Amino acid sequence: MKKRILAINLGSTSTKIAVYENLDEKLKKSINHSNEELSRFSNFWEQKEFRKNKIIEEMVKSEVNFSTLDVIASRGGLFKPIPGGIYQVNEDMIDDMKSEKYGIHPASIGCVIAYELGKEHNIPVITADTPVTDEFCSFARYSGMKEIPRASAFHALNQKRTARVVAERLNRKYEDLNLIVVHLGGGISVAAHEKGLVIDVNNALDGDGPFSPERAGTVPVGDLIKLCFSGRYSEKEMLKKIQGDGGLMSYLGTNSGLEVEERIRSGDQYALEVFEAMAYQVSKEIASMAAVLKGNVDAIILTGSLAYSNRLINWIKERVGFIAEIHLNPGENEMLSLAENALRFLEGEKPKKY
Repeated sequence: MKKRILAINLGSTSTKIAVYENLDEKLKKSINHSNEELSRFSNFWEQKEFRKNKIIEEMVKSEVNFSTLDVIASRGGLFKPIPGGIYQVNEDMIDDMKSEKYGIHPASIGCVIAYELGKEHNIPVITADTPVTDEFCSFARYSGMKEIPRASAFHALNQKRTARVVAERLNRKYEDLNLIVVHLGGGISVAAHEKGLVIDVNNALDGDGPFSPERAGTVPVGDLIKLCFSGRYSEKEMLKKIQGDGGLMSYLGTNSGLEVEERIRSGDQYALEVFEAMAYQVSKEIASMAAVLKGNVDAIILTGSLAYSNRLINWIKERVGFIAEIHLNPGENEMLSLAENALRFLEGEKPKKY
């Protein structure tokens, strides 16, 4: 008998849900929220009931009864660092997310909504390969300042799934390979996967690495400190410059790769240079991860929505093709990854202890 799975993934301005029978997609909806709708809430947590009701409304409209579900799978939020794998959402996890000790992200609200729906309808709730997946080697934690250890924050859900997909394509096990996986989206993460563990990756949330469509990545630290103390910006405004208004947004006023491509086709040379500079920085990060793996790289994998850009991909290939064979697996694939993990849970894979 086929198992029914509800996958939930909350972003800044969208609520995505999908219903699967095993891995057959039966329903997929992306509920977009306008600035006008969200402006009445002063923070993400205040949006919880609004977002939850939107999910329930969509389920009713699509005639999907919660009683028919075997499991709910939510994209993980921000809680304590944990190894990759499947986890059942519990009260301790919920408390950590609500405390904001580890940061705030809409995905945290998604986990709480999933947990509440699970309790209301007596359905188990899981999350897997969360953004705080931490499998760092000891060297990766050193930043150069004792007070600030490097943290693991990246697109683990898509990275881990994509690594497994390519491993299968190569007729190998993920746990037997050394891979460099690059997620190219609103944020960009470049990770060294050594025998199934992500031993190093740039902090794609608000830390280091290449600049992306909306994140600044690594910036000159001294100049950043001077800007922070210049009196021109508040702490909140500076954080927004790093996450939200950085990268392409800072240089070109847009976080849309499609819009940048259109500008380039219209002859905008500055847009061309900025876009290639992003590929240049991604390439440098890939090369650094090759050093982490001591040059023993079985494949480089490019994934995420920007992996559909032939222009961007070709620039990256030109610079790092000498390191290893490059595999393309475009798209986010997060909903399907949630479903795959949920199915493994239902088929008996034991969840890890939080």
